[in-house]
Formats: sequence, structure tokens, C-alpha cells
Amino acid sequence: MANGQERHKILFIGPVGAGKTTAIAAASDKAVVCTDVAVSDMTRVRKPRTTIALDYGVTNLTDGRRVHLYGAPGQERFDFMWEILREGISGLAILIDNSRRSPFDDLGFYLRWRHSFAFSGKMAVGVSFTDRSPLPGLGEYRDFLRGQQQDAPVCAVDARRREDVHRLLHTLLAA
Repeated sequence: MANGQERHKILFIGPVGAGKTTAIAAASDKAVVCTDVAVSDMTRVRKPRTTIALDYGVTNLTDGRRVHLYGAPGQERFDFMWEILREGISGLAILIDNSRRSPFDDLGFYLRWRHSFAFSGKMAVGVSFTDRSPLPGLGEYRDFLRGQQQDAPVCAVDARRREDVHRLLHTLLAA
């Protein structure tokens, strides 16, 4: 801790289009480092640009904690960046797009990835796009996590809203 201020490194991970870049931009108190490029594959149907390396921002929470926000690319072909970005994380924020065909398959994939490097730190699940697709509900996500022997808070997140992202961060850090 520098200057008595508690610092955290939170990694946002999830499928393409779940809102990682948007969430970091909404929450950051500084200009965001963003490595988005024009999409050149089937991701075009979801969005025009995609992250190829990382997103980075910093936010100061109301309780004085300084949080460094890192966003991993959603495409598996960039998974080498996941390995780099996971170093030294104090928390994992998994964003899941509720409007995708199989959001539980997506969540299961990221839970297995977390397990693959034996990360036992704090984790929270943010469910985005509940306005487009209200089902499955948050209770179903909690049931899924219990079935995977995982204990993590789950909350709905509109990645465009700073308050929602901050709520996810507070929830994660309190887990």
C-alpha cells in the first residue's frame, strides 16, 4: 500500500460482447487504455470492434480503495493474454451476457479456467444484458454456482452505468 491507500487488481473476463471494455470505461477515473481493433471475423455480428490485448483503467471507490481494472479479450484465440493478466490479481469479475444462447456454458468455461490456475481469491459474477433477456434469473446463476461448488456473489450489471460497475466491485471486494 502506498500512501496508506489500499490497492486492488481486478480482472474482468467473459465472452465477447459481455461488456468488459464498457464496464472499465464507465468505472474508470482516468483515461482508459484500450486495445480495440476492427473486427475481422464472425464477431462482427455482435460488435464492430474487439479487444485484442487488454483494457486498463483505475477507479477510486467511495470507501477509499483504489482499484486497478484490467479487461481480458473475450476471444479464446487471445487466451495467452488471460495468462499474462491473471498475474497478481486480487479479484476476478466474470461478466456473462444473459442474452447469449448458453450463458451457463459461458460461466462454466470461465469457472474451469479459474480452476486451471488454482485461483482461490475473490470472485463475483456480473450478469449483463438482463434488459434484453431477463431469463435466466440471478437465482438460477446462484444455483448453477452452487452446483459447481463455487461460492460467489451474483448481480445484474449494466456495464454502461458506473454505479452498477462500482456495486459489482464493492460486492467482489466484500466477498
